[in-house]
Amino acid sequence: MRLGCIGDDFTGSSDLANTLARGGMRVVQFTGVPAGAAEADVDAGVVALKSRSIPPQEAVAQSLSALDWLLAQGCSQIFFKYCSTFDSTADGNIGPVTDALADRLDAHRVIVCPAFPGTGRSIYQGHLFVKDRLLSDSGMQNHPLTPMTDPDIRRWLAPQTRHSVGHVAAADVFAGADRIAAALAAQQDAGHRLIVVDAIRDADLIEIGRAARDLPLVTGGSGVALGLPANFGLSAGDVPWRAQDGRAAILSGSCSIATRAQVARHKATQPAMEIDAEAVLAGRLSAAQVADWLLAQDGLPLAYSSADPAVVAEIQKKYGRDTAAATLEALFAEVARRITEGGVTRLITAGGETSGAVVEGLALDRLEIGPEIDPGAPALRARPDLVVALKSGNFGAEDFFAKAAAQLAGSP
Repeated sequence: MRLGCIGDDFTGSSDLANTLARGGMRVVQFTGVPAGAAEADVDAGVVALKSRSIPPQEAVAQSLSALDWLLAQGCSQIFFKYCSTFDSTADGNIGPVTDALADRLDAHRVIVCPAFPGTGRSIYQGHLFVKDRLLSDSGMQNHPLTPMTDPDIRRWLAPQTRHSVGHVAAADVFAGADRIAAALAAQQDAGHRLIVVDAIRDADLIEIGRAARDLPLVTGGSGVALGLPANFGLSAGDVPWRAQDGRAAILSGSCSIATRAQVARHKATQPAMEIDAEAVLAGRLSAAQVADWLLAQDGLPLAYSSADPAVVAEIQKKYGRDTAAATLEALFAEVARRITEGGVTRLITAGGETSGAVVEGLALDRLEIGPEIDPGAPALRARPDLVVALKSGNFGAEDFFAKAAAQLAGSP
């Protein structure tokens, strides 16, 4: 194995795996740290963790365990993948995990670059934009677990890390890999260890990747991985895929603006059941009831709890944030188990926490990477008789659900 990757959630990990596969790498995504060795012909291993919103010390421990396994497979470079909207709090988990990985790898020039232009995420003058809006005005300020209220990545990262945060500006990035490498060295000489790097185009990410050729640790969204396969002598190619027929269903737990638009579009023409979070928490709605409803529908049924942020805030206030989140995740995990046992062979999920709960609930230990459905969201084979699409809440076009079902069936 050449490149070792650690993802802080399952949707982002599949996004990264797809980027690397399209770059010519043979990629396997693992759920958690594997017990045994990887196959000898794997170029890149992606260890997907569910560590984005857990206590920082637990995220660090899990990430270091993944690092140890990846190093044992022979990896010469490590990539720490987090969301392109830099989802974190003042306590972490991006800063603490990056610090721990950098210390273990003796890395002193660490790129921090969540940019992903294909989905509208860009960094300019250290500020993160979502399309034409600053991150803090994009809807992410209402995220129920990691509200992002400051678009300055340097300022957001500073309280999370023990190290000084530097910056490589767009002018240096536009000048190409050699200039980026020189700017990174200058930032290290100035006492900065974690260095935010501007990027607004895919071409910028490819040059950043070239500049990272000899760095032991790179961090960012999946976009910055665009330039990494070429450093290992690989070139882009088609991603093989074996389609799956059979029944399909959708589970959505994201409250993002993008997912709520997708839900609205889908339920206009297809069966849809809104999951009342308060009814679940009060014991009035069970996983069995949701699963039975899904299995009784024709077409492409959707069960969703993608409520308005104000509604979510009220529920969290009444029941507690952690209790509300854990209860809904447990419900989605149980629904996924029941509907796959009931004959669903194509399963689409929306939301990082929801997708993570489903993957863990179904005990999926590895995922075969397939073609891209929309930027950041590939098709995945989970079992011989089950394919999945794990979509981050913020990703995908409004018709994503129908498009995903078709791609999984081999008829995009």
